[in-house]
Amino acid sequence: MTANKPTVVVAMSGGVDSSVAAALLVEQGYNVIGMMMRLWSEETAPGLTGHNRCCTPEQLNDARRVADMLDIPFYVLDTRDVFRNKIVQFFIDQHAEGLTPNPCLACNMHIRFDWLLNNALALGADYLATGHYARITQSADGLFELRKGHSLEKDQSYVLSVMTQEQLRHTMFPLGEYIKPQVREMAAKFGLPVASKHDSQDLCFLGDGDYRRFLREHGPVDLFVVGPILNRQGEQLGTHDGLPNYTIGQRKGLGITGSGEPLYVLDLDRQRNAVIVGTREELGRDTLIAGRVNWIAGTTPDGAMRAEVKIRYKAKPALASLEPLSEGQVKVIFDEPLRDITPGQGAVFYADDLCLGGGLIQRVERSESIVIS
Repeated sequence: MTANKPTVVVAMSGGVDSSVAAALLVEQGYNVIGMMMRLWSEETAPGLTGHNRCCTPEQLNDARRVADMLDIPFYVLDTRDVFRNKIVQFFIDQHAEGLTPNPCLACNMHIRFDWLLNNALALGADYLATGHYARITQSADGLFELRKGHSLEKDQSYVLSVMTQEQLRHTMFPLGEYIKPQVREMAAKFGLPVASKHDSQDLCFLGDGDYRRFLREHGPVDLFVVGPILNRQGEQLGTHDGLPNYTIGQRKGLGITGSGEPLYVLDLDRQRNAVIVGTREELGRDTLIAGRVNWIAGTTPDGAMRAEVKIRYKAKPALASLEPLSEGQVKVIFDEPLRDITPGQGAVFYADDLCLGGGLIQRVERSESIVIS
């Protein structure tokens, strides 16, 4: 151990990003400990391996090999139960409410920067480091700030918008100043065996990647009940085969014939078990209500403010006005209507490259005067 240098637990996955993060910290003289989480996965579905795609035996072996090369301790933390309860059940429950969740937001909130961070601190570590592409800075008055990664293409601040001041205080993002090609070059320079590995995919607990099949087998029995496809006037235009089979903005596969113009999914009405469809002009929305809002600075703004807002991980930031409401909600009014605002996804707020925070989209509203060109 290096005297007087902080101890950092690195969340290792066997991939190139976390491996390079660990190598950089070792090179910088930190006392580094590698830690990998064993996450829940299906074990009984036909054709499945029984391993979460984030922690297969191959990935575990790769992470251990990297730790051995770097001469750092390596531990595997059994996280299956808490992951099943906090993330998988959240995914099921959100779909049961007619929402389209982003499990990565929930994972960062409950698993990586709560469960894992607390385990790291309990080991006596000063920091938890991950391979995320984001940066942490401090303001003149000492507040910790979350900023976009140097590589905007790989920027992951969206899924980190759930973080608090205390979590940022004990977190490091060693890759925040780099772009992906540089990270692969560093992996090769360090001689890491994972330099050419592909990036991991989302929804790691789906063994076959089919979330509809997963929900049929693990969700409530009424999740895929047949119901009506309605227009805004309440007229039935067709029949759907279960709300999880549809997403906001979807055009193909609706099974509606005889319509004079293309129709899109406008809403999933869980109360009526109905898919609501309409024209392209009806699809645009300029207002959303976000709940469970986390302000990274730790305090809610005194009044309305201007910001850029991302409504999905890969969405382009859109200019909007933010109005803080009661009970942790924020009203977001966009300058221009958007076509794919989806309840259940995150609405994340930015001032240039500074991530202000975000919340989950609860409902979407539409001004009567807006027109989608």
